[in-house]
Amino acid sequence: MVFLPFEAQRLTEKTSLDIVNSIQFEDIQTPLSSQSITTSYVCKGEENTPILLIHGFDSSLLEYRRLLPILSQHHQTWAIDLLGFGFTKRNSDLLFSAENIKTHLYYTWKILIEQPIILVGASMGGATAIDFTLTYPEAVKKLVLIDSAGLAAPPKIGKFMFPPLDYLSTAFLRNLTVRQKISESAYYDKSFASKDAQLCAALHLNCERWSQGLISFTKSGGYGSFKQELVNLQHETTIIWGENDKILGTKDADKFKALIPNSKLIWIPKCGHVPHLEKAQLTAEAILN
Repeated sequence: MVFLPFEAQRLTEKTSLDIVNSIQFEDIQTPLSSQSITTSYVCKGEENTPILLIHGFDSSLLEYRRLLPILSQHHQTWAIDLLGFGFTKRNSDLLFSAENIKTHLYYTWKILIEQPIILVGASMGGATAIDFTLTYPEAVKKLVLIDSAGLAAPPKIGKFMFPPLDYLSTAFLRNLTVRQKISESAYYDKSFASKDAQLCAALHLNCERWSQGLISFTKSGGYGSFKQELVNLQHETTIIWGENDKILGTKDADKFKALIPNSKLIWIPKCGHVPHLEKAQLTAEAILN
């Protein structure tokens, strides 16, 4: 394990324990660095078109702990930690930008999977999935966006990320009270913001260079709007959205539906920003159907 075993042993949900115990690592060689990038992933199931799950901002593959077991009963299902996030190693010579995230993801796909996938992205992971699909259309068979980012202009906070403000910002995000409030706002049913959920959301903070990776990504500008490029997205696309999303709101769901030519929109009732955690069975059915 790349995080402290003591912290992982405090997990209580079976899905959390199962996914933690299933994490594997692969050294991925890319053009980004002379050093390989030790990349964390989980893979379960063997049948049908592979599904690849992409997590959101300052998160990890653990956010798919409830969805992955359902999907893997029907498809080979992967969850991979993006460059600069989760438990993937943050090499000191790398810039953790959207462009480099995409390159790392491509070479990870090429080494581990190397066949067209159903690509699923949640929140910031949705923007990653859009960017990847536009650049490497041959790698993607179908696209699924869950309460996705990708229509807003990039935040301007990056220009202010200089010492000591950069480290103060990451210290703020490390604060467990702050993280708990963010977690509660992500759910419609606040009981989902449990101690186990808080621990799952914070385990990767123990990884080496977590704060440097987050600072680097923020300084790079992160993800902006793909509004002009979405017309070029010809893949069959399913948009899944929680009816009670308080993080991104609900207006972008209809905008994505209007902008992506071959798309359908599925609303998840009584659900916040993370349908894959709050309504995993309904989300799985929307993907599998």
